Amino acid sequence: MDLHLRNKRALVSGSTKGIGFAIATGLAREGARVILNGRSEASVSDAITKLRALQPDADVLGFAGDLADPAQIARLLQQHPEVDVLVNNLGIFDPKPFEDIPDEDWERFFNTNVMSGVRLTRAYLPKMKQKNWGRVVFISSESGVQIPVEMIHYGVTKTAQLGLSRGLAESCAGTGVTVNSVLPGPTSSEGVSEFVDKLSGGKPFEEFEKEFFETARPTSLLKRFITPEEVANMVVYICSQASAATNGAALRADGGVIKSAF
Repeated sequence: MDLHLRNKRALVSGSTKGIGFAIATGLAREGARVILNGRSEASVSDAITKLRALQPDADVLGFAGDLADPAQIARLLQQHPEVDVLVNNLGIFDPKPFEDIPDEDWERFFNTNVMSGVRLTRAYLPKMKQKNWGRVVFISSESGVQIPVEMIHYGVTKTAQLGLSRGLAESCAGTGVTVNSVLPGPTSSEGVSEFVDKLSGGKPFEEFEKEFFETARPTSLLKRFITPEEVANMVVYICSQASAATNGAALRADGGVIKSAF
């Protein structure tokens, strides 16, 4: 199936590993010109090398900079003033009891998980509207619907992304620009390793995974961690021309964790 992404310019924030890297790889496989983003030159360079090994004909560029920082976004815009596809994937998470979360953590999480997407979309959306074509995707989480008690601050930022995505979609009514959010469930990305270490108490991964889906995410139908590629498949489709009728939606790639038919 041709998704008509060839030569489309795509930026995936926070894409040197995990879900972001899988999305960037999927877009490159469809012929998009992909901008990989990470905080350091070394991480971006390594990711480009890895992507080209997986997809030798990939048209891939890199931008090193923390896109939670407005100054780095300004620098990004000097190098890449417009894109056709924007995937707001940059995000942080950390399990911590609610009583132990200081204001500084709340502000850091909101700035990274929400405001980075606000600023990037505000920068790129006007030209998408002018061209009457564009795709904006927010990588939210099932945690935005079912707030996890072990990281309430993370869940709240993911809920905010859902509202942001829907509101922006309303602002694009009647155009060829769509704005959607994707809600992954617990995913086996590199960042999850640290999460597992904090919660497992040193248990083997297989034992922790079984216990996690029995106790922390008992509504999961998949009963295992999702792979980054399984999430990326949904995102790549939503970035394509084939998804034109899907707009303002919160699309689940959650393994059935959210116990709802809608």
